[in-house]
Amino acid sequence: MLLDALIDEAGMSHDGFASRVNQAGCRHGLVLLYDHASVRRWIRDATVPRGRVPELICEVLSMRLGRTVTLPDAGLDRGVAEGDGTPLAKAVDAATALWRSDFKQAAALRAAQPLQGPAAIAPVFEWENPPDDLDVARQAGDRVGAKQVRVLQAARLRYERMYREAGGIPVRPRLVEFLAEHAAPLVRGAYDDPTGRDLYRAAGGLAALAGICAYDADLQGIAQRYFFQALRMAKASGDQGFGGYVVALLANQALYRGSNRQVIQYAETALRGARGSLSPALITDLNALQAKAYARIGDRGGCHASMSRAEDMSARIRPAEEPPETSYVQVGLVETQHADALRTLGDLTAARSYAQQSVDAAAHSHSRGRVHRLATLATILAGQGEAEVAAETATVMLDQAAGMESRRIQERIVRVRDAVTGVSDGRAATELAERVADMTGVPLRHR
Repeated sequence: MLLDALIDEAGMSHDGFASRVNQAGCRHGLVLLYDHASVRRWIRDATVPRGRVPELICEVLSMRLGRTVTLPDAGLDRGVAEGDGTPLAKAVDAATALWRSDFKQAAALRAAQPLQGPAAIAPVFEWENPPDDLDVARQAGDRVGAKQVRVLQAARLRYERMYREAGGIPVRPRLVEFLAEHAAPLVRGAYDDPTGRDLYRAAGGLAALAGICAYDADLQGIAQRYFFQALRMAKASGDQGFGGYVVALLANQALYRGSNRQVIQYAETALRGARGSLSPALITDLNALQAKAYARIGDRGGCHASMSRAEDMSARIRPAEEPPETSYVQVGLVETQHADALRTLGDLTAARSYAQQSVDAAAHSHSRGRVHRLATLATILAGQGEAEVAAETATVMLDQAAGMESRRIQERIVRVRDAVTGVSDGRAATELAERVADMTGVPLRHR
């Protein structure tokens, strides 16, 4: 990814770059026969060529760019992996390289799979533990001030509103372009320590939202990379509460991927690592996520304990005092999460009560939130055998989802359709199935 960004910055094609590496080898008495396919493999597979070739690659890039390019700069060192405990300057290079590669729609990046196991925990461990960034000032580049930081903050709010109404698929390219064209020059500019911390907080907020959009588009590997980068920027900003928010995003993604124990671990780390800095809304959401994870592993006691903590903390939420990122924790969200957890445990009566409360409060939510609330209620109603009411609720859900382009919403709609048609083949269920097929392109499987 770093190499791809440097080649692009140097204005070279893969063929041209391979030719220059071959020429550099000739100057050093080496016979090299690299071509565009070789360069694609280096980028796609993150492979490091043998012998002196990595040094030759850096030589070519240094000459072309007019500055020294080192092996770590190009991602060609065989030591520590990108982003693992790297100094802030390298983390900035890695972030801007991701933004550039994503903007270019690099095929290798789109094929990236999420990290698992210890590799998925390491960035969170790094965020929670020393060393901290004592001074984030940079001297080289154009001077960055408060005005540019405010531009990034306003952009995050704008793209967040777009995401909630239209979905992550159409918003993602526009947000990635903004990161590559506007945010990247700023984080690579010159700024003092206070401005730098505000800048990393703002850029990290955009990176986190880009991760959300990638998650919504079912690009899970890309989403995780954005979340990790946002977490590194959160550490540089010194805002522990923002870091806790990013860890909550990682926990939500882990829940979607079925890594339930990792959800619990992530949430515990956020609650511990940012103790005293987390807002009531974020503490509420972290406990609600834990409750769902406990329910999925069959831990009824853990689920109810987390639900209780979430409910207690939700009473302390004061929207005007919350950071902008936690605005998704709206009235009724906790009830939606609890309904889903209880449904998983098989407590459908209690789950229905919570789900109905969340729908009753839906006027305070945005369109995306209303879709999820109605989907939860419809699924529970179907589970209780009330297919007609479930189909009516699902129809309202489809009205709310009209115009949204989201893999997550589409999956949710299909699951609701399957739940309703699984208990009824009546007219309401049939009409629902037909409308879902038209809306999502996913036909109903014959049973």
